[in-house]
Amino acid sequence: MSEPSVYLAKAEESLLGAASELAQGRYNNSINRAYYACFQAAIAALQHASIGPRGGQNGWAHAYVQAEFVGRLIHQRKQYPERLRQVLARHLTLRHLADYAPEMMTYLHASRAVQRAHDFLAVIRAEVTPHAC
Repeated sequence: MSEPSVYLAKAEESLLGAASELAQGRYNNSINRAYYACFQAAIAALQHASIGPRGGQNGWAHAYVQAEFVGRLIHQRKQYPERLRQVLARHLTLRHLADYAPEMMTYLHASRAVQRAHDFLAVIRAEVTPHAC
């Protein structure tokens, strides 16, 4: 399995987790998994575009992934639609609220996050997955 395929598989698993947590009423955890679905899909997109971690490091920093995905793949290369530009930032903010703030996320927050993650993955999947001839 290629590295982009591995990260795309992880993203798919995270999205399934987000949907499952939403269905079980665990909205904070649903938002957490929706964020990671998008984060992992963005890594797959970067790898597919031959963009690696900063300075050849092994790990993917969250700010770096967001900046490279938006800056290089959306703005410079126009490889992905503009509507995906705010998804990672919005989901990271929601994840921080869900994980660290003294408030509970609602069904509306979580269902919208899961829907955005589903759309984000669908677009990246179409680009990263090899097309049959």
